[in-house]
Amino acid sequence: MGQSTFKLGLITAPGYAKRITEGLKNFLPDLLAYYVDDRAEWEVDYETDALTGATENSSEILGATLDKKKEYGWDYVICLTDLPLFKGKRPIVAEAYVEENAALLSIPALGATPLIKRIRESVLQLVNEMYYGTSDEEREEAEKRIQEREEEDYGEHRELKNKDAKRLVGKRFIDRMSPIKRETPDEEESNIDVRFTVKTKLGGALRILSGMVRANRPWTMFPSFMKLIVLAFATGAYALIFPTLWMLSSNYGIWRMFMLAIVAITAMVLWIILAHQLWETKREDTKNYLRKLYNIATVLTLFVTVGMYYALLFILFSAAVIILIPMGMMQSQVTADVGYVNYFYIAWTATSVATIIGALGSALENEEVVLSAAYGYRQRQRYDQLKEAEEQKKEAQEEKKEAAEEKREAAQEKKESEEQDQERDQ
Repeated sequence: MGQSTFKLGLITAPGYAKRITEGLKNFLPDLLAYYVDDRAEWEVDYETDALTGATENSSEILGATLDKKKEYGWDYVICLTDLPLFKGKRPIVAEAYVEENAALLSIPALGATPLIKRIRESVLQLVNEMYYGTSDEEREEAEKRIQEREEEDYGEHRELKNKDAKRLVGKRFIDRMSPIKRETPDEEESNIDVRFTVKTKLGGALRILSGMVRANRPWTMFPSFMKLIVLAFATGAYALIFPTLWMLSSNYGIWRMFMLAIVAITAMVLWIILAHQLWETKREDTKNYLRKLYNIATVLTLFVTVGMYYALLFILFSAAVIILIPMGMMQSQVTADVGYVNYFYIAWTATSVATIIGALGSALENEEVVLSAAYGYRQRQRYDQLKEAEEQKKEAQEEKKEAAEEKREAAQEKKESEEQDQERDQ
């Protein structure tokens, strides 16, 4: 009897989710054999679909996922979306429709770290659920098999923290703070056999927001700040040669230094939001609570990026202070006792002042990268892609209809011509 072959399709939203899937593709077949069934050969494929990242309705995502499964002839399919999904006000982490071997996974609901490992464990668990079933008896059978493999292979695949057939992912710190609950939906939801949600509202909110910030990848926006860094450093370095900055920093207390830093970073964040129109306003196609969630995620993402910008400026100014300001000259200008700690305070003051100056009227490079850090902007892009795809499909159908009509008319003309020829022959 030949070995069975199962094809697993991974459908992702455009962007970050797609890059994650590309990295998982090569490792999953071996892990599926270990975690699900080693008697079968596993093949993994992936496809990108804008709809999976353009709707916050899990039913619509599952519907689009099933269409792709039929189109490509996959045995199992899992959709990875970078959108937050909710059941009521509880975050949905994953859902599985066992009868159709289809499932979805919301990446933000997994939290920020360690993301790749958590996605890998989630994919394995969802396939396991679809392969063996979701009842208690079927889960016990699946867990028994996993434990037997663990004993036979002496702890092979130690990187998999999840060896429990009822959990979506292995227990980590974030899962203790906001545990994931496995539940069986009621009969009204006949197309969902198992759902994983976050138990607590506060824990769910923290998990979702941290996951959304991670999905925004704030570090990719950092290169757009290079023009600002050059401007801010040039301005601040010039100000370093004047004793006024030295005296200010020597008279500032630690609380004032922190306040100045917070004001500077906040000013930069607000300027970026206003200058690039990143604030999501009320729209008919976006629910109010989702709009607020998108805006909070955008603000937090910018705080992370501007924090990186601030840290780099501080390092540059620290080096500049040591090079430009001799200790003896600083002692002659500052009335209080001075030491090397003053270099630290001068660099810190210069960083805050330069950040505020950089936030006034300068433009970021590569605006497209900055805009892509906002969920609302990415959503509008994907809606436009879907709209364009629908229009193209409609045009293709009309062209096909016109071609069929022309063909029918040509056949009719040919038939009439033949009848006329027959009448003449008679």
